[in-house]
Amino acid sequence: MTLEELQVALPRFTDPKLLKEILDKGEVMLLKAGTIMMEPGQFIKMVPIVLKGSIKISRLDDEGRELFLYYLDAGETCALSLTCCSSSKPSEIKAVVEEDTVIIGIPILCIEELSNGHKQWKDFVSDTYQSRFQEMLEVLDAVAFKRMDERLMRYLVTKMKQLQTNELHTTHQEIANELTTSREVVSRLLKQLEKKKWIELGRNVIYIRDDFEELIRK
Repeated sequence: MTLEELQVALPRFTDPKLLKEILDKGEVMLLKAGTIMMEPGQFIKMVPIVLKGSIKISRLDDEGRELFLYYLDAGETCALSLTCCSSSKPSEIKAVVEEDTVIIGIPILCIEELSNGHKQWKDFVSDTYQSRFQEMLEVLDAVAFKRMDERLMRYLVTKMKQLQTNELHTTHQEIANELTTSREVVSRLLKQLEKKKWIELGRNVIYIRDDFEELIRK
């Protein structure tokens, strides 16, 4: 990857010295959809910055059930990875590649150097903590205060925006895992949405209306 290509992928970084240091210290990697990048208990060796594609970040309970936290999209990094590497603690999250993704991995030993030497990097880390904290508060609010049908509709909107498509290829069980509920509950709620003609169900695929987000706000 050239310096010019990296700048296009990370437009918020305008400092050429910072971009060159990221390119020199980092490793560009292509990750296939479905790749498990990190699991709880593993030690983080590098902090990923997504250049293209997306990564799903989840937390697992003692029984192995997943709670979806947030997605990493192009130009973003993982706040929890930054926290774990700065405190030398093992990972508490699971990271799975949602679609074919390109990242640049920054070794954890270089993170402090970037923060000390470049204000843009320090601002990037600060903004990352703030935005991820807000997203996790929204997840907490959804689990604590919202009904399951509201959580499901929020999930569908999030997936539409993240994947930039109205055609979601997933199973009812996969959705249930992410929402920490049963497949039967998800299937029943999806059927209700289908009866309203807000979605259409196929075999391992959900077709969602263009105005779905507007409909659920009414």
